[in-house]
Amino acid sequence: MTDLLDHLLTEQVDDRYADLDTASVAQLAAVMNEADATVPQAVRAALPQIVPAIEAVAQRLAVGGRLLYVGAGTAGRMGALDASECPPTFNTSPDRVRAVIAGGPEALLVAKEGVEDDEAAGAAAVAEADVGSEDAVVGISASGRTPYVVAAVRAARARGALTVGLSCNEGTRLSAAADLSIEVVVGPEVVAGSTRLKAGTAQKLVLNMISTISMIRLGKTYGNLMVDLRVTNAKLRHRAVRIIRRFTGASGSEA
Repeated sequence: MTDLLDHLLTEQVDDRYADLDTASVAQLAAVMNEADATVPQAVRAALPQIVPAIEAVAQRLAVGGRLLYVGAGTAGRMGALDASECPPTFNTSPDRVRAVIAGGPEALLVAKEGVEDDEAAGAAAVAEADVGSEDAVVGISASGRTPYVVAAVRAARARGALTVGLSCNEGTRLSAAADLSIEVVVGPEVVAGSTRLKAGTAQKLVLNMISTISMIRLGKTYGNLMVDLRVTNAKLRHRAVRIIRRFTGASGSEA
């Protein structure tokens, strides 16, 4: 296993951070902030991969397909976070954009790291979701080698779905398994191997793009306003009223 991970940038030890355990809180905060500032640059460098992936996902959604995120650990939680925000923001059904995490819903709250190695479970999750040719499946893995995710993407591709592999290393197994790959190379983490840091941030930024831009292309915004939001609380009701007033000139009571 060590040999499999040694070459991955996300697993490298960065000597610049060798004295973390003796640094002050102020120094640690500055170091982490400096490291995090490099993530948007890495995402920008991956835009030539990100754009065609979003275009392809939006095309599947436009014909009634679904978007499925598949991940394990932090990557799975990032997928679940993005998927869970789509119904209130864009008034989608919970099934239209959904997430599958290795270990099931319990893994969202309690780490179940061993399940990421279960290839059979990854393929079974795709079958259970009844993935078809109109769907898009995005596999998320910082290392790009997570067996559960790679197996799920292979299974989805075999069923005719569009598949995208999102990783934070170059030339990964996940990239090879998917139709399209997005490799956001963020380099070694401040805490070596802790991919909930820069890699997790990169994943969140890319998933923001995938879901938001796809929904914009589906007409879920008018200008930059979310005109198909689900009014489920006082804040969202006020937002809906403001949107109506902005575009119609209606009074508050009329809106």
